[in-house]
Amino acid sequence: MDHMESSARETSSQTSSEPSSRASGQAPGLINWDLAASTAARLTPAGPVLGAAEIGAAVENLRLMADIAVPHVHDITGLDAARDLRDSEVLVVDRASWAKANTQSFAVMLGPAMEKMLEGRGSVTPGAASVSGAITGSQLGAILAFLSSKVLGQYDPFSALAENSTTPAAGRLLLVAPNIISVERELNVEPADFRLWVCLHEQTHRVQFAAAPWLRHHMLDEIENLSGQLLGNVDSLMERASAAAKSLKDRAAPGAAPGRGAILDLLQNPEEKAALSRLTALMSLLEGHANVVMDAVDASIVPSVKTIRQRFNARGKDRGVIEKFIRSLLGLDAKMRQYSDGSKFVREVVAAAGMEGFNKVWESADHLPTEPEIHDSKLWLERMGL
Repeated sequence: MDHMESSARETSSQTSSEPSSRASGQAPGLINWDLAASTAARLTPAGPVLGAAEIGAAVENLRLMADIAVPHVHDITGLDAARDLRDSEVLVVDRASWAKANTQSFAVMLGPAMEKMLEGRGSVTPGAASVSGAITGSQLGAILAFLSSKVLGQYDPFSALAENSTTPAAGRLLLVAPNIISVERELNVEPADFRLWVCLHEQTHRVQFAAAPWLRHHMLDEIENLSGQLLGNVDSLMERASAAAKSLKDRAAPGAAPGRGAILDLLQNPEEKAALSRLTALMSLLEGHANVVMDAVDASIVPSVKTIRQRFNARGKDRGVIEKFIRSLLGLDAKMRQYSDGSKFVREVVAAAGMEGFNKVWESADHLPTEPEIHDSKLWLERMGL
């Protein structure tokens, strides 16, 4: 399934005459973003085989399920922001378009840190910059190609900040149709039910950023802070990357214990660890909240939800050795813990203070839970006076 619809291609070609001040076009030497996108498109595994009529029907059904999900998100969360989401858009995309969209978001997230890194390196010859950008672009493209077959959906709050973007102010929700269809077939579940279940999770992310307009720039500041810490000292970064690669190799040995992910091993000093802690807490909150919403529905909304949950949760046990190795490299198992840790926090807060009490979290950045509070919700409840 290489082309879902025109909007999939539009995701990779949206342009504007007014570049964003936060775009990373000023740091082209470190990562060749176009090469990253083309590499991902070339390496992306083929999706399920469908005819043109089937593709069209799947796209329309996913759009319908995305619309149906919103009132349910409103009922469960009580967030009035779910009433009107016209400041962002929903795109049904293929794998290559998802990868292209993420190169644009990464450019926004990493741009300021890369510019500072270039300044610290002094003058770099065009030839060296081109080679460096090609290497990192190819590597990023390979990573995105792997991820492009795993992601079911994603809310991208940063798309409007990308250079030459015409995306609405709030961002865009991407539903990766080939992956949704592959998983529903793999699990042998009712397609309409599974698609609505997925859309409940993804639309919750869209509502989160609509309910907290400050959240996008706060999250971006935290990402810039962490990436700036990591990229600030090039020599130290290379040494740590080498050590992390050795650690990853050791973990891949038979009988080795699972690790956090080699990328996380790059963190050493207190400032880096504090930056990661804040970002981990935020991601745990967002993912946990979305999981709680998708799990709050019953058979009256998603008739086969019990079967879907059971089969979806069991599918991770069948991963092969190579996929487990790559997941370890990227720290994806750590991301799965974010889902469970965040879900536990949200459920405990809602049980103690109700959904209205929990929704104080969207009022300001000061109300966001810290990582210790994610693991002990009583700390957050006390700080909020709940």
